[in-house]
Amino acid sequence: MIFSSLHKASIHSLLLATISITITPETVVAGAIQSIDELPYDENGRLTKHFVAVPERCAPSIQSLYDEGFTMYGRDFISVEGEASNAIFPGWSPPPTDVPLDCPVACIERGVERSVAAKTMPQFHLEARSEGRSLQEYKDWVFSACQRAEQGFVNYLDFIVNIYWIDSRDGNRVDQGQLKQGERNTLFITSYLGHKFEFTNPETDEVVFSHTVEYTGIAPLGKPDSPIKDELDTDYEDQISNTLDAEWRRHKRVTRSFSPLGFHKGRLPDDLWASIQAYYYNNKNDKVLEEWTRSGKGFFVNWWEIDPFFVQIPWELRREWQSRLRELVEGWVGEELENTDIYGMRQYEGGARLLTHVDREQTHAASLIINVAQGNVSRPWTIEVHDHADRLHEVVMEPGDIVYYESAKCLHGRNTPLKGGFYTNLFAHYRPKGDAEWFTRENPPGTPEPLIDVGECRLVGKSDQYSQGAVKCDNDAIGPHLSPSMFTATSGRDLFKWWKGVADGPPSSSFNDEL
Repeated sequence: MIFSSLHKASIHSLLLATISITITPETVVAGAIQSIDELPYDENGRLTKHFVAVPERCAPSIQSLYDEGFTMYGRDFISVEGEASNAIFPGWSPPPTDVPLDCPVACIERGVERSVAAKTMPQFHLEARSEGRSLQEYKDWVFSACQRAEQGFVNYLDFIVNIYWIDSRDGNRVDQGQLKQGERNTLFITSYLGHKFEFTNPETDEVVFSHTVEYTGIAPLGKPDSPIKDELDTDYEDQISNTLDAEWRRHKRVTRSFSPLGFHKGRLPDDLWASIQAYYYNNKNDKVLEEWTRSGKGFFVNWWEIDPFFVQIPWELRREWQSRLRELVEGWVGEELENTDIYGMRQYEGGARLLTHVDREQTHAASLIINVAQGNVSRPWTIEVHDHADRLHEVVMEPGDIVYYESAKCLHGRNTPLKGGFYTNLFAHYRPKGDAEWFTRENPPGTPEPLIDVGECRLVGKSDQYSQGAVKCDNDAIGPHLSPSMFTATSGRDLFKWWKGVADGPPSSSFNDEL
């Protein structure tokens, strides 16, 4: 995947162009909204439109903009009061002076679910200021912050295509170059809601695809071919065993730790969760098959049995998410970090497994995993994390939950097959700022001691009771996620036995007894 942009001259034209649409009565929602529940939602409880919201006090001023022909493609104006105003603009109250637009403004994105529809990322929120704002300042902010969108295109057709931006003022095409085939040639551009693009066959000038930007997202031209799966060698289990031996040795190489257990469960802030879930919901139908081969990525995902899918994320949005997520991880590890990697959203399908492994030492010191979405899952698909004493913990995650983990040191995976429909994750990774060799260091003063000895542990719950304290230890600091299997690994061979032992589902008794 590479980052691309529009030609410089075309960017200038694109920024100056105005989307000409006719204002209809539906564009300005009549009357003030009292509750977020009054907004339009689809059958899945997701917003069906973009909105710009202002407190009811501002409605007359904003209405005057519409009377003058101000347009916002795809985004309705709403005024809010009471419960809705308090939810979107907590802590704000009208000032005593009647200054135009002396109040906050928020842009709400389509695809967000009802429970967090009132929560907006900082870039979509214009704070009130005592000196007020002119109507022109308001217009400029809406276009730059709310109407701007990142749009990605990936070409799965059999030929390179020409790209044109359609100038809405005169309908003329503006040449934007060409788009080569394949995911690695994905083109991300900065555009605006309502902008239209056409793609043509260079030989015939036939329009083979057209797209109007409705939200930040990715649009494929055609469908990718199903990946050609390598034939597995007859001794592939030996290769998996060797892989697990290597992962065991790798996790022992890392000397630094950051936390007592090596992981921690948390929850995304509402505004960040609203942004992530809305992006996925708007783009989930444009997921593509992720390419896995034995020679490329090994056996870590069972690609030879189940196809993994992937939803790409535009670069600017990716950076915004990664920086916000870094603040959460820094709060967990207690030191300043720097961004290293954040991938697209991987969607696992029923039957998927993820082999126990550790991540790259140089870049993956402290990481987090986000449950973005799941559907028709008939039993919890736990994230398996081994702590600093190699005890297995199995953490249940719901959409919006996060698990922090020391991903280069603590073994982790999902060896029990996913039972049910799908499960979508997002991963982000960090390391101590300016220290690519962090994994060779001793723990600095003040680092929490790894929790090694917790006394005697015993099963007090059921064998399928995860994240509910089914295992009780003398030291309660072990937390509620210790696996009911009571499995503790001592070698790569143990990891292989675990992979074999849970192939048909979780064990019904202590797995250590089976070892």
